[in-house]
Amino acid sequence: MKKVSKRVLALTLAMSTLLTACGGNGGSNADAGTETPSVNTEVSSNGSALAADVITVDMSTYDAKSAEVYNAALGEFMTAYEAAKAVENISERYALMAIAEAKLMESAVMLPLKTRGGDYAISRVAPYTIPYSLWGNDPDRYYKVIVTTEPITDAHRTEIKAKWSELKGTGTYDEWTKTFLTDNGYTLKDSYTYAYTGDPETWDALATSKAVDSEMIIHTYDGLMEYDVEGTLQPALAESYEVSEDGLTYTFKIRQGVKWVDSQGREVGTVTADDFVAGMQHMLDAMGGLEYLVQGVITGVNEYIAGEITDFSQVGVKAVDDYTLTYTLEVPTSYFMTMLGYNCFAPMNRSYYVSQGGKFGAEYDAAATDYLYGTTKDNIAYCGPFLCTNATASNTVAFEANPTYWNKEAMNVTKLTALYSDGTEATKLYKDTMAGTIDGAPLNSSALELAKTDGVFDTLAYIRPTEAVSYMGFYNLNRSAFANVNDPTTVVSTQTVDDAARTNAAMNNVHFRRAISFAVDRAAYNAQKNGEELKLNSLRNTYTPGHFVFLEEEVTVDINGTATTFPAQTPYGEIMQAQIDADGVAMTVYKADAENGSDGFDGWFNPEAAVAELQTAIEELAAAGVEVTAENPIVFDYPYASNDEAYTNTANVYKQSIESVLGGLVIVNLTTCVNYDEWYYTGYYTDYGYEANYDMYDLSGWGPDYGDPQTYLDTFLPEYAGYMAKCCGIY
Repeated sequence: MKKVSKRVLALTLAMSTLLTACGGNGGSNADAGTETPSVNTEVSSNGSALAADVITVDMSTYDAKSAEVYNAALGEFMTAYEAAKAVENISERYALMAIAEAKLMESAVMLPLKTRGGDYAISRVAPYTIPYSLWGNDPDRYYKVIVTTEPITDAHRTEIKAKWSELKGTGTYDEWTKTFLTDNGYTLKDSYTYAYTGDPETWDALATSKAVDSEMIIHTYDGLMEYDVEGTLQPALAESYEVSEDGLTYTFKIRQGVKWVDSQGREVGTVTADDFVAGMQHMLDAMGGLEYLVQGVITGVNEYIAGEITDFSQVGVKAVDDYTLTYTLEVPTSYFMTMLGYNCFAPMNRSYYVSQGGKFGAEYDAAATDYLYGTTKDNIAYCGPFLCTNATASNTVAFEANPTYWNKEAMNVTKLTALYSDGTEATKLYKDTMAGTIDGAPLNSSALELAKTDGVFDTLAYIRPTEAVSYMGFYNLNRSAFANVNDPTTVVSTQTVDDAARTNAAMNNVHFRRAISFAVDRAAYNAQKNGEELKLNSLRNTYTPGHFVFLEEEVTVDINGTATTFPAQTPYGEIMQAQIDADGVAMTVYKADAENGSDGFDGWFNPEAAVAELQTAIEELAAAGVEVTAENPIVFDYPYASNDEAYTNTANVYKQSIESVLGGLVIVNLTTCVNYDEWYYTGYYTDYGYEANYDMYDLSGWGPDYGDPQTYLDTFLPEYAGYMAKCCGIY
């Protein structure tokens, strides 16, 4: 089933073809002779009209255009990825997925930038007291967090982290940490206050895949299974489970006596197996970006989405009785249990949903006047540790302990408060941390210097570990929007129609994309946030971290016609690098001694390679009638949050780096976003590729949903199945 916008079907101004350029398909042999998709535009008589005024979307041809662009840029990746997914052996699957990701990196449709962590911070939160997992929503659950009234010193953090490694898997770390802190003079408190930068757009856990939504909603419900602070998957709303011998049926026994309540704590129901059936059906009806996770995994899901099945009882999720739940899979799925920590498996009380105007199947209509479910904190039912007591936009989101919570004895905090930060003052979060207004913050370059001046840096500052989230810079290969879709008067491009056509042609040339990617001094870029000393720490060179998975056994795979053997325990990133080296593309994405295998070094910045790639691109574009000279450079838009000093500095470094390395043949047009909302609406808050208002965008990223590389690579599937493909202006 294709996801087609119901909001902008009126944008139907027909567009004519202006030019066609030649470029590659993303592989090592992607060079002259591969046709670049044409740009669709309507040209004014004098060629100078603003693109924002005349370029719109022809929805009748949009899908075909997206497919054309996708196949040219990502066709080689998709071929390799389909081969990987067809293999049943886990180790061979990992190896072939690494080869597919090598093709994705070589296509340069996005530039890896950084991950979370790797920077200095000061905090009152004890290490590893938030659920430990590289994937899913569980790392955003805060009810087990241990918070002190005083910032915890770096020396004590080092001791605590060493003990975590020793106690991991024993179930004793939580109590040991509380004892250690109190024995060392710290006072524990029952509240946690932190900063946030984006308000949730919905409170419906099953209708969103945006972090700004799920990071708040996660406090309101529990899942079947959850990762604990030691990284062990533990029963939550499921007391136990069994797996059939063929690996196709998972049976869960649901915990009895768990209550559903409204935002006021009034009981509205009891958690049963049917809540997971209702939740799954609603998730598939809502099509909020989660559905692709279970397509091809749970039987009947593809058919239900396509409308071939209308009776949901034919889908492989069933309530056998009130407290017995089964999932039936299409094929054995080794990572199925790791998926349960993501919100696509969240429960939903059927009767409460119906009371809020909710309907199922063909009758589902989120635009109905009586549909209230998830529209505010007061229009959901709660079965988790907290109730939301305040949700004031751009101000405060507050939670209090749910008095009916089944596991309230395990809660270390009973109050959560998220305070909005608009980023206008570079040192505010540091000052608020030291004043006790919030309980911790990373130190940007300005705050770092202030902490040193205040004399607290040496004792309190510590380096945060890097995470599995990958933030990327995305290139728009099929740009249609030249102003923000929510408010067309904001972030308006100054490009003319001719500018837009030339930029589109360049962006559809793999050598151009590689040129601008290799021209970015990512260490200098990162220093604007993390400081010169730690500028390399959080740099990431891949989409999937290099050490995300390891081969379980020896595997031999084909790399460019050569049978290549990798021994057991070979990391994913090493195989990726082997393919890139064989293809002769000038990037380093993996180092054996690097953090996560892919972090802490700049394997993309290569001025010499950037110039060479640009020269190839210029020759190919010239053959198609697109001249690139110092007098007539390629200009592309890069939106940034001008209200935030660090992001402003980052944007300027990005611009200076590209323009300097490429000798002025490429100009970066910094498009101003006066606040975070304007910035988010250039890309992060959009639903479809045609809404993306940028040529390059560096706000979005992806965190894994489960423990398999597929959780990253599936996001670049075509035909609306891949959630991040829209960041490239397609689907």
